[in-house]
Amino acid sequence: MSQLTIFSASNANQALSNTRDAKQITERLNSVGVRFEQWQTRDGIAAGDSQETVLAAYDSDVKRLIAEQGYQSVDVISIASDNPQKDALRLKFLDEHRHSEDEVRFFVQGQGLFALHIGDKVFEVICEKGDLLSVPANTTHWFDLGPQPDLVAIRFFNNPDGWIANYTGDDIASRYSRLNA
Repeated sequence: MSQLTIFSASNANQALSNTRDAKQITERLNSVGVRFEQWQTRDGIAAGDSQETVLAAYDSDVKRLIAEQGYQSVDVISIASDNPQKDALRLKFLDEHRHSEDEVRFFVQGQGLFALHIGDKVFEVICEKGDLLSVPANTTHWFDLGPQPDLVAIRFFNNPDGWIANYTGDDIASRYSRLNA
């Protein structure tokens, strides 16, 4: 189940609020400019499936979002727990960074933990199968796919070159939650 936990950026030990209610998650994230939606998913997609298989299954949804938002490229991250590169991939996303474009993910399978550092708060969002999250350009954040990933996500980009991170050098991410599931 999706979950939103909000912390003060200066205190990772005490949550200011916590909810699993999709409507509340949507409202709280929308209030800080973050898009959160829940989409219908399709059975038969598993971690490790090819990009072609995943995109074919969600072709109409992908085309609709591209038409609506003007994305220039789309790819799929599909990683199972037996992937020999899982640890390196996890580390790539764990430090606080930002992008010059929106970061948009639709979770087809599995889960991931997005932490958004917005103003004086950290918004930890556990995204699961069916969740769409759009982090606005230049929002500092980090992402954890967990130590045993079972994740398939469609990623949408305004930049035809895809995912490009600008790391902040701040160690804030090390003080907050990690995905252990």
